[in-house]
Amino acid sequence: MKIEFNQVYHIGLRSIYGPSTQTISNLMFHSKHVKEGSVFFSIRGENQDGHEFIDEAIANGAVAVVGDHDEHLESLSRSYPECSFVLVEDVRKAMAYMSKHFYGRPDEKLLTIGVTGTNGKTTVSAYVRSLLNLLEKPTGLVGTTGIWSSKEKFKYKKSTPTTPEAIDLHHIFSLLDQQGDVAASMEVSSIALDQKRVEGITFDVAIHTNFSEEHLEYHKTIDHYKACKLKLFAQARCAVVNADDEGMGKEVLELFEGPKIIYSLLEESNADLKASHLEVGEKGSYFKLDYKGETCQAFAPVYGTYNISNVLSAIGAALHFGYSIKEIVEVLPQLKSPEGRFQVIQADNHPKVILDYAHTPVALTRLVEEVKKLKYNKLIVMIAGIGIRDFKKMPKMAAIIEGKADEIIVTVDHPGFHDPQIIVDQVMTGFKNPDAHNIHTALTREEGVRKSLHLGQADDIILLTSGCINNAQIIKGKEIPHSDEAIIEAHYLQSS
Repeated sequence: MKIEFNQVYHIGLRSIYGPSTQTISNLMFHSKHVKEGSVFFSIRGENQDGHEFIDEAIANGAVAVVGDHDEHLESLSRSYPECSFVLVEDVRKAMAYMSKHFYGRPDEKLLTIGVTGTNGKTTVSAYVRSLLNLLEKPTGLVGTTGIWSSKEKFKYKKSTPTTPEAIDLHHIFSLLDQQGDVAASMEVSSIALDQKRVEGITFDVAIHTNFSEEHLEYHKTIDHYKACKLKLFAQARCAVVNADDEGMGKEVLELFEGPKIIYSLLEESNADLKASHLEVGEKGSYFKLDYKGETCQAFAPVYGTYNISNVLSAIGAALHFGYSIKEIVEVLPQLKSPEGRFQVIQADNHPKVILDYAHTPVALTRLVEEVKKLKYNKLIVMIAGIGIRDFKKMPKMAAIIEGKADEIIVTVDHPGFHDPQIIVDQVMTGFKNPDAHNIHTALTREEGVRKSLHLGQADDIILLTSGCINNAQIIKGKEIPHSDEAIIEAHYLQSS
């Protein structure tokens, strides 16, 4: 593709050193991945500055470099006169708009639904995809569980655990469009918003789930975390807002001036969309659904009051697209949940295992409340300290579970570059009685899952929590394959 850099809109162009036009084969932000004909974006990160790797990128075939260091780019242009050096105000912003341009503005060919919130992003984005597909609107998914078209999961190596970098994101949109999908549901994290990964995208619907303390290892302050999440609603046509969320609901309503649907689990609420009279059955939840005075009985194959709230947010998105409550309720019993969200695994004469990757204090609290409503002899819960997240959160997970389970296993998720023992020790500081006989430790997630399974008997429930991302554990910068399901299956076979 031939690109005239001074013709690409909104990249914040300051100057071009060298040729103003190049034939481009791909876009890259990692110098080692650069191929012949690449544009290399020299992003400044927390630990490294992409400008230091420009020589390597050019050696690997880059024909254009986008950066914000004026003197450095001008100097390099004298050494590499055939290469284009594009000086911009903000490299990440430029990368977003150039990605959009390179892939033919695919986001504008799709209906886009962005979901933000501390908890529920993965579940809600999956519910939106499932519901819209059931309503015969082919919809893909971008999020923690992977990249999905309306029909299947793609074998796609994501650049980040939740919201991909802009280059990947627009590539994914183009793939969905090529496959005939007409919509894309996606998780939009606070970090993605801060790093301009979704810059230039106007979301057809933005969904707010809830807000509580999280990601302070990145944002440093709760105010910055909230401000980043609110950015999503400044680039959306319609909104779906959780009236029950005291953390951010009011701010979203004050900020957003476009069409919005407000949802609630409180029957007395003035919300547009409400669910009440919840009853849990073996296969899911029954509830009364009310939309602007129109009421009906509904069933969804989900468990947990918080998941009914998540279902409401997906319904809100479908309503924005013109579907009626009657049409939605008819297909709701076929709704599919995402991998690792209240996922029940059970075999004869074995304990019931529930996988739910709740990894925040609020999510763990809600999850345990719902699990304790089920029948069981003993409740065995595994929690984890996440090495790539905020260390201050770890003791809170211990404090929440203490006294609420018969056996507790403390383990590690994604130790990163940290010593697993230090992570476990940090979690343990949250217990009032860390030496209790029913509190056990494990230095790997695999060991933690195995220990949990060995503690369980036929009538017990084993709850495995925390944030196992993309079937891997992140250890010293590498993704090491890991599957809770595979460990469980192997345990069942060994003990049968």
